[in-house]
Amino acid sequence: MENRNPIILIHGLWNTSSIFSFITSKLDELGVDYFAPTLNHSFGMTSIVELTNLMDQLILEKYGLQQEIDVLGFSMGGIIGRYWINKFNGYKRTKRFITIGSPHNGTLASQLVPKYPFRGISEMKINSSLLRDLAKYDYFLNDIECISFFTFWDLMVFPGWRAHLNVGEKISLKILKHRNLVRNPAAVERILERIMM
Repeated sequence: MENRNPIILIHGLWNTSSIFSFITSKLDELGVDYFAPTLNHSFGMTSIVELTNLMDQLILEKYGLQQEIDVLGFSMGGIIGRYWINKFNGYKRTKRFITIGSPHNGTLASQLVPKYPFRGISEMKINSSLLRDLAKYDYFLNDIECISFFTFWDLMVFPGWRAHLNVGEKISLKILKHRNLVRNPAAVERILERIMM
């Protein structure tokens, strides 16, 4: 579609870009340009910083420095997207930032995971140094349209009501399983409504 920003889709831990297949099939039908690379999380051993650095390189290779984009992140992918916007000058070109079930305020599911060797997982602990540092730069989100989708019944990002940014719109979905946030037809429909607005 003309005059619509490309969408960067960033998947979460233990997923590949195929987790977005329900969304991308609809985007294909609508003619929306998107980029959904698969990142190697190494079972949570790769840090969010390293994954963001890789994501930045892939975005530059695909779209250069000037193209305005939208960013959509699922689960840990939302944290990578937020890190890219805040720390990699992504705020200069991002118009819309959508996160789905992302542990922006940490998750109890990570609390007992050791920092070594699971650095990426440990960075999603409640009150982790990475999340505290990231929060200091959230003012970069103020000029971006931010939408957080979450479910109160999320057992991966727990408690689910904390799985949203502290800025922008927060939308609760009545979904029981974490991955179903991007697989359930009703959830996908609501997400696509916001993508296409």
